[in-house]
Amino acid sequence: MATAPRSGLAGLLRSWISGLGPAAPADTPLTRESAQRLVQGFLHEAGTPPSPGINPQGFGGLSAGGASLYFEWLEDTQALKCSALVYRFREPPKPGVIEGFQAEEREGTDAGGGTVDYERENRGLYLARTYTRMPSERAFAKEMRRLMKVSIKWNSEVLDRVASRVFHPEELESKDTSR
Repeated sequence: MATAPRSGLAGLLRSWISGLGPAAPADTPLTRESAQRLVQGFLHEAGTPPSPGINPQGFGGLSAGGASLYFEWLEDTQALKCSALVYRFREPPKPGVIEGFQAEEREGTDAGGGTVDYERENRGLYLARTYTRMPSERAFAKEMRRLMKVSIKWNSEVLDRVASRVFHPEELESKDTSR
């Protein structure tokens, strides 16, 4: 038996039936409760087991399709930060590495609607989006899927390009002069 897709009207009906209901009207200021409901709805749509969405400490997340997505409620700014992991460094990154990723972003490499974000405490490099206003649930799900997809691409393609720029710039120069 085929099942309906978990987006659009079918997803909305499932969230209503499961008791989640809509998080809040779109384009209203985000609250912790509406952010939590928004994340719960996305996780439910993604097929995860029932989840609080954001725990009492303000964190949540999921791993799916080779991507890891993290949610953090920022109480001081009343914002929801959504971060898709690109790479976790074993040691602090060498000088120039984070700047190389920021250069990729400035040069227009698709960041999935996010920005480059390096978190020193866990040595993680992320593509992050921050919400202070309520997006529509459909737009949020689409934006999170895109952020996750692009984070995988950054890990497989952009990471190598940045490493080449930072650690082997002479190879890039020789390619440029041979044209």
